[in-house]
Amino acid sequence: MYTLTNVLRPYAWGSRTAISTLLGRAPSGGPEAELWLGAHPGSPSLATAPDCSTGSLDELIADDPDGMLGTDVRAEFGDRLPFLAKILAASQPLSLQVHPTLAQAQAAFAREEAAGIPQAAAERNYKDNNHKPELILALTDFEALCGFRPATESRAIFERLSALFETAEETFPQLLRDVISDLSAVEESEAGESTAIRTAFHRLITGGNEVTDAVSAVVTVLNAGPAAHPPHTAYQRELSTVVNLDSNYPGDAGVLLSLLLNRVSLRPGEAIYLPPGNIHAYLEGLGVEVMASSDNVLRGGLTPKHVDVPELMKTVEFRALPVPLIAAGSTELGQEIWQPPFREFQLQRAILEPDGPPIPLDQNGPLLVIAVTGSVILDSPRGDLILAHGDSAFVPARESPVNAHPVSGADAAAVLYAVTVPAAVVPPAEPAPTRQR
Repeated sequence: MYTLTNVLRPYAWGSRTAISTLLGRAPSGGPEAELWLGAHPGSPSLATAPDCSTGSLDELIADDPDGMLGTDVRAEFGDRLPFLAKILAASQPLSLQVHPTLAQAQAAFAREEAAGIPQAAAERNYKDNNHKPELILALTDFEALCGFRPATESRAIFERLSALFETAEETFPQLLRDVISDLSAVEESEAGESTAIRTAFHRLITGGNEVTDAVSAVVTVLNAGPAAHPPHTAYQRELSTVVNLDSNYPGDAGVLLSLLLNRVSLRPGEAIYLPPGNIHAYLEGLGVEVMASSDNVLRGGLTPKHVDVPELMKTVEFRALPVPLIAAGSTELGQEIWQPPFREFQLQRAILEPDGPPIPLDQNGPLLVIAVTGSVILDSPRGDLILAHGDSAFVPARESPVNAHPVSGADAAAVLYAVTVPAAVVPPAEPAPTRQR
């Protein structure tokens, strides 16, 4: 087993304290947006063996792929770790984004490589040839935009905006009148609704200065009118999100695109999974994020970075969908396992009570582990490893099975999260009934 030293990504949207508080260390003094755990070549973890030798995790896997990954994982995914885990801490909204399918990523990456576009170039879309389905588990209250709401709901929100303009005796922008018309052209079929959503989305993302002016007008009315005094306004949360997004990205098309999307609030312990094509944006909160090992992102707004509209339009799934909540399944010993319908990963949480029994960790090939509360002992056929609060480890396939033990004399429960490949892909468990999101 290897202890890990992980790379911290200091994106400007990151919280300055959430990750350091979670892991029990002093803050760096700057934004701490993502802590990467894994072997992605963009930010591979540094792995330290029991004999204190160290190496980049991706290089160690390349040197011994059978022992590190296992023959079954190698046969399916090649000689790379199929998953990437992150601790994500947002104090400001992330970009509106979508991830490609595997086939699209493979073809587009090859195309950009053949064209000689440097991977560091601002206009480069594809950093690797993999897809990036993902899951986010909230550790705190977590706010997000995720997937398209029904066109009729989006139309009702824009109509509510029109009414607020009328109350304020201001002229409702023609662009938004056109969006209402787009969303009203819904035929009695899924294809008809998809066309309506696509048309409205394209109008807003390509609107240029007209969109900038419309955003400014909307925010002015919202800040001055009844929408500034909750909870008396319909769609208050959606309209408050518009004001918040504009404060971070003034005049950005993503401010109004947010009204086409589901507005999601997760409580600690709730999770959503995001398949390719699901457009989304994380707004605020701390969570454990797991994904296929990829850094492919196509942005659609709420960012100063490159937005490739034609490529984005080919990637987004323009279909109204319910919020993709996923409930954890429980094992006999109390572990919780979130298993989305993806082949690359599953997420496990184990709570180790003081003086309680050891818990066998689910492991199908390689395993990543991070202790977020208290200390734990991992034991395998090849030895033991103690993880203090905030420590993480990589367990090679050759060291399966692994049990997690509480540290003797602990006065509180320890909590760890672990990521491995699922034994089989199953439909996600239906979440328990929840409040309106």
